[in-house]
Amino acid sequence: MAELQAAGDMEAIKAVQVRYLGRKGQLTQFLRNIAALSEAERPAAGKAANEVKQFLEGKISEALEQLSAGQADQGSAIDVTLPGRPAVYGSLHPISQINRQIMDIFIRLGFDIVEGPEVETDWYNFEALNFPKNHPARDMQDTFFVSSDIVLRTHTSPLQVRIMEKQPPPVSIIAPGRVYRCDSDITHTPMFHQVEGLLVNEGVSFGDLKGILTAFVHQMFDAHTSLRFRPSFFPFTEPSAEVDILCVMCRGKGCRVCSQTGWLEVLGAGMVHPAVFENVHYDTAKYTGFAFGMGVERIAMLKYGIDDLRRFFENDLRFLRQF
Repeated sequence: MAELQAAGDMEAIKAVQVRYLGRKGQLTQFLRNIAALSEAERPAAGKAANEVKQFLEGKISEALEQLSAGQADQGSAIDVTLPGRPAVYGSLHPISQINRQIMDIFIRLGFDIVEGPEVETDWYNFEALNFPKNHPARDMQDTFFVSSDIVLRTHTSPLQVRIMEKQPPPVSIIAPGRVYRCDSDITHTPMFHQVEGLLVNEGVSFGDLKGILTAFVHQMFDAHTSLRFRPSFFPFTEPSAEVDILCVMCRGKGCRVCSQTGWLEVLGAGMVHPAVFENVHYDTAKYTGFAFGMGVERIAMLKYGIDDLRRFFENDLRFLRQF
């Protein structure tokens, strides 16, 4: 025990172990020579030797554990001279990246950003936007109803009404946010992101709308991306149009993505319907305006060449690291 206590490192402890418990150790030799004792002496000698062996094995194991613990404590100290480990940074989700790009473009064009509730009344989501009760256009929305008069907003258009109720013209806003519809497939999800735009002032024309959207498309994609405006219908705009861009995959030659047409729909737009102005008490003889709305996921799919909307929500790091 005195030798074991004096052992200051691993090698010294192992030397004590070998000296007494090794194949040629003193205790091992004694155990091998027990047969030379008389029959009367063997039991007591064997018992005593085994007790000593178990005692020494325990003490040696204890000494080794204490030595290892001491070395671990010393090793846990921080060496400030070592080079640091670089932090692994994340990145913005591709939907967030596109959303920010859209907002940056319209901020440069003079628009302000507004936000509003995702749980809306039927009045703001439908009626104030010229969707009367039982209007067939409501069927286009696939609405989540919280109650008969409360819905999860199906578009960010309610903010048009909320802002115009509080602010006299001129108004130039964009309203980004989450919207909800009962739909789910490779190009639709129950929750998605939309950006609504509104500009109201004296003398605003459809030509202004075309100029703003052309500037947006050229900045979001490139200056060689052509646009076309197709007549359409939305209850809150008149006239209304759907805006197509030259297919970003085939550049107008025709492919599976554009159904061989060479064009892809990106957003809806039009001149604000006079009925909407009347609901917010704007003078329809004095003011005109335009509105437009686009799905952020749709823009992201075209920008990045993604063919399945669900990839945005699966959180597969192999996909997300590409952005």
